Amino acid sequence: MTAVFIVATILTLVLTLPFVERVISGPTIFDRVVALNGIGTLVPVTLVLAGLIYDRVDMFVDLALALFLLNVFTTLLVARYIRHKAESA
Repeated sequence: MTAVFIVATILTLVLTLPFVERVISGPTIFDRVVALNGIGTLVPVTLVLAGLIYDRVDMFVDLALALFLLNVFTTLLVARYIRHKAESA
């Protein structure tokens, strides 16, 4: 069963690469924010899968939840900043 989790972890890491490319070369700030949101969703999933591999799900789930919350708050802060910047211009 561990092999399945290892393959799933590698697959989620590979799925993160298009998001990284979009963050680097995104033509607009909105593309970069969406890509960062995608990375922020896949990385905690990868952490939970790593917890399943190492049989320490409890610790990795706590880290994944913290990253999910950080992802949500960061997205909201960037959206608020962009809106405030657009209103003041």
